[in-house]
Amino acid sequence: MRGDPWVCIDRSAFGHNLAAARRAAPGCRMLPVIKADAYGHGLERAAQALAAADGFAVARVSEGLRLREVERQKPILVLGGAYDGEELEAAAAAGLELVFHAPEQIELAARRPPSRPLRAWVKTDSGMHRLGLPPERTVAQYRRLAGLSCIHDRPGLLTHLACADDPDDPATERQLAVTGALNGELQAELSIANSAGVLGWPGTHRGWARPGIMLYGVSPFLGGRGPEQDLRPVMTLQSRITAIHEFQTGDAIGYGAVWRCPEPMRVAAAGIGYGDGYPRHAPAGTPVLINGRRAPLVGRVSMDSVTVDLRGRDDVRVGDPVTLWGAGLPAEEIAEAAGTIAYELFCGVTARVRFEETG
Repeated sequence: MRGDPWVCIDRSAFGHNLAAARRAAPGCRMLPVIKADAYGHGLERAAQALAAADGFAVARVSEGLRLREVERQKPILVLGGAYDGEELEAAAAAGLELVFHAPEQIELAARRPPSRPLRAWVKTDSGMHRLGLPPERTVAQYRRLAGLSCIHDRPGLLTHLACADDPDDPATERQLAVTGALNGELQAELSIANSAGVLGWPGTHRGWARPGIMLYGVSPFLGGRGPEQDLRPVMTLQSRITAIHEFQTGDAIGYGAVWRCPEPMRVAAAGIGYGDGYPRHAPAGTPVLINGRRAPLVGRVSMDSVTVDLRGRDDVRVGDPVTLWGAGLPAEEIAEAAGTIAYELFCGVTARVRFEETG
């Protein structure tokens, strides 16, 4: 029996979730976001499993270059764009598409045009207030970029939604109005919809959609769960029961003695902890699955282990598998318990966790 944790990647779930995105936004071409090593799922693995996509999006030129080694033909959009001449030249040579979100990036292309033409997108800040050109400057900057000899074809127009995860927040409609007014003047190819836009905001279904978290099986909505949108988890994090002990009333469990047994009870240790990426601040009561049934954590999460309440669980034995999140236990639930988001759980899985694939 191996005691170290592992991740099971369900490749078929990628395809299932991409199909759900296409059903929700049938008029859009799909540009799955597989930045940050595909949210911790593996960049190359995700690209292969999402082969039916129309292209891909990443955050950085370095990610785009890595992806181009395995994806030779499809569009690869770099959402952060290029920040120096070396990146600009490398992106053009690899046939990457670049987002221009700041005047300095447009000036860079004017001063140091790459030796090969490239496809460009202009990002407008319609309300996210993070990256993007102010709406009042977008048209002029768009036209300046479009006039450069190094730009191949007409640039696209892109924005990012700040509050689409809340179906009741009017901010998304305001962002759509801003972007729509700009494009009334520019008549560019559009990309607006993120995962929440795909599933909840039909007005964002224009041109290219950029689904992200939904492709990994997670709901993009506040308080939502993937199965509610017919999404299947791609990543299941698992370990095994490594020890079982009998304790008495008042016995303290784990660091700081913050949790004490309220009665005589069995407590199990499972071989996973924050050294593997399980959230250190997951509180007592956070569920795990043992043999398909829930059991709550007790005590603090350690670097290499967690401890689990086995009251009423006489079926559990050393060596039994434990699911920390994934199939049967939504990552959203664990993230909420730990005061974080599923994105961080996925990206936080460390290198000492081994990966397996099914499907």
